[in-house]
This record gives sequence, C-alpha cells and structure tokens, in this order.
Amino acid sequence: MNITVKFFARYREALGVDSIKVEGNFATVDDVRALLAQRDGADVLSEQNLMCARNEDLCQLDEPVVDGDEVAFFPTVTGG
Repeated sequence: MNITVKFFARYREALGVDSIKVEGNFATVDDVRALLAQRDGADVLSEQNLMCARNEDLCQLDEPVVDGDEVAFFPTVTGG
C-alpha cells in the first residue's frame, strides 16, 4: 500500500519536508503515524494533540486508509 503523507506548520519544520510517500501495510491513519514517529526527528508525531486528515477531510487517528490515500498531520491551532 502506498500513502502520501503531508506535514504542516511546525511538523513540516521539524521534519524538514513538506511531504513523503510511504509504503507498508496500514489499516488506519494511526498506523501511518506510528511508523513515521519512529524515524529520527519525527517524535513530534507522538504528540497527544495531533490533528490529521485523510484525503483533505479532518479525521481521527482510527480512520481507515486504503492504497493511494493522502494523509496529513498538523498541530492543533492555538491563538489568543
């Protein structure tokens, strides 16, 4: 299964890339996140308040994925 993963805001800055392609057997968005969180510098993907989207629709980490999906990770928005 091939998944395109996009990173936004400080996740993009921490990882040094806008997007990557990953290959593997993934059932959910969280499976993709867990694989990426093991890579050097990707510990930001282990944050509790992480937001995600599948094919440009906000979702939860338990959202199923299929071959060809696009998954995006971004931090929660805060403001004052």
